Parts: sequence; C-alpha cells; structure tokens
Amino acid sequence: MTRKSEGGTTAATRSTASLRSLRAQIDKLDAQLLKLVNERASLAADIGKVKTDNGTEVFSPAREEEVIQNVLEANKGPLSPESVRAIFREIISGSRALQKVLKVAYLGPEYSFSHLAAIERFGQSIDFIGVGSIAAVFEDINRGHADFGVVPLENSTDGGVADTLDMFMRMPQIKITAEVRLKIHHCLLSNSEPQEIRRVYSKPQALSQCRNWLNKNFPHAKQIDMASTADAAKLAKQEPGAAAVATRQAATNYGLRILFENIEDYPYNETRFAVIGHQQQGRTGNDKTAVMFRVAHHPGSLVQALEVFKTAKINLTWIESFPAKNTRPEYVFFVDFEGHTEDPKVARTLKALQEHCQEVHVLGSFPMAPVSG
Repeated sequence: MTRKSEGGTTAATRSTASLRSLRAQIDKLDAQLLKLVNERASLAADIGKVKTDNGTEVFSPAREEEVIQNVLEANKGPLSPESVRAIFREIISGSRALQKVLKVAYLGPEYSFSHLAAIERFGQSIDFIGVGSIAAVFEDINRGHADFGVVPLENSTDGGVADTLDMFMRMPQIKITAEVRLKIHHCLLSNSEPQEIRRVYSKPQALSQCRNWLNKNFPHAKQIDMASTADAAKLAKQEPGAAAVATRQAATNYGLRILFENIEDYPYNETRFAVIGHQQQGRTGNDKTAVMFRVAHHPGSLVQALEVFKTAKINLTWIESFPAKNTRPEYVFFVDFEGHTEDPKVARTLKALQEHCQEVHVLGSFPMAPVSG
C-alpha cells in the first residue's frame, strides 16, 4: 500500500512538473507573440501615415484579404483555417484602428446577421452603428455619418433583398466596396420548454428559411414577424411560451437557451452582404463588378443586353430583376460578373452595354469573398 501510494505520488508530481513546464513555454511564446503583434501594429501605423499623406483610404479589403490568404496558405496546423482567419481578422482590425477607427452602419440591433457580417469583414476594433432599416444604412453613408455600411444583398434561399435593391435605385452613387458571404445557421431560442412554445418570433426571411422545420416540429405555434432576429430574441426572453429564430450569439447575449440548432430547411443557406461606401477598390485579379441597368420595354431588349456579356466571354455570377417603379411596366436589372472595371475587356463590355440600355450604373468592383461562418 505504501509503495503504491508513493508511486502514485511520484507520478502525480511528474505530471504537475510537466504541466508547469508546458505552461511556462506557453507564457514565453505569448510574450514573443505580443512583441511581434505590436511590432506589426507599429508598421501598420507607419503605413497609415503614408496613406494620409497620399490621401489614400484606410480600408483596403483587397489588401486585407491578401494578407489573410497568405497566412492561410502558410498555415500547417493544428489551428483550423477558420481559427487562423479569425485571429488575423482581429489583428488587422486593431492595426487599422491605429490609423483610423472606422464607423460602420448595419441593420441592428446587435447580433443580427448584418452585425455578424460587419464583424466578419471589419473585426471588433471599429465603431458599430446599429440602425433600424436598410434605408437608414444608406442614408448614414450618404450623409457622411458612417464610413461604410453593411447590407444584405441576396440569400441563397430567398433571392435578392428588395429593400437593398430599392435603395441602390434611389442612391446609385453609393458603391459596393466589398462583399461578405456568410453561412446562415438558425437556432430556436427560448427559456420555456419545447412543449410550452406557442409563439415563434423572427424576421420574415428567417421564418421563411425555417418554415418546413417549424411547421413540422411546432405546428401549433404562431409565427410572428419582427424587424430583426435580435429583436425576436429580446421578446422571447420576456414572454413565457415564446421562442425566437435567431443566432447562437443572440442566445448568449440575451440569456436564452438554445433548444434546437441548425433548423434552417436548406443546409447550404447563405446570405451575401454588400459593404457599401464611396470609395472605389483597385484591381486584385480576383474581382467582381456589380452593375444596375434598365432596358427599353420591347421584345428582345434584355436578350440584346445580355448578349454583350456572352460575346465578351464574361461570366455572370448573379442576375436579379426589380420593378422600375415608374408609370410604365419596366424592370431594372442587377448583375454581378467576373472582372474589374480596370480590365480592358470589362471596360469594352460596359461601353457596349450602354448602347443597348437606357441607363447603366456601375455599382462597384470588389474582391470576391470566400464563404464564412
């Protein structure tokens, strides 16, 4: 008995010493990492001074994406690409803030999908401005109250977001400077038991994306529209027998239990967000261009316009029609295609497009974004 106790004590002592040694190595590496991160931040501040002298914008999505792609290609693990991206997103965000703390408007409140998209693109070291509507995001940009805005552009289940398309028609001078592609995962949140749920709150798009699941699992619960998923979570917290379709982050923020995860009907559900502002983005070689155009209301006019892209062998990545909202039954068309306005082929194509359209507005060229989330 004594020998076993002594052996056990010795093993425990060795384990404690090993743990202490590993932690000491981590502490040493942490100090080195902190030193290197601050050295990197100092260089970023120097770059900011050069940008200020040259009148260059602080936010450069193309360069930021290049930095992240470089470290992802160099990553040998064990950290996942998602973890590496998140780490460097915040390093870049903090370094950018040394140059200027950007003001970014989004459809709020906090922990809505638009808020999560803003964090994904800009990191946490910015001044977030949550507003009550997509129109308000555009207005904040137009009036100079915010440097950039984040608005939903299209969803893989529901298609184009009408409020965003309508605002581009009203304010074509607002440009798309970047995009964010976010996987959309919905959770059912409540502090009530599942059998007690009689009302499910969320924004219309979220309810639509979970309609089959909700009808199957909660056929007697009334589905009620809200302005945002975050507002739905707040209400679910207050009302017994209520639940919300919202994000995992909303559950944490508003003190709700996650009753069910990933309740979206379509497992590959994704929303593409547009980062809007006034600045133009330079060419990266991996770009998209967004265009809004209107054609004459007669047979074949749209075909003639689209034939321009076919002739130039330019690949369209998105097309959406939207009522022109005038006295005639006309439509405005939104398209994304591969390439940048600085590409000679794209410049020639846009010139040819104008010959077949009554009006053409280039909404911006920007780097293609990977899917996140």
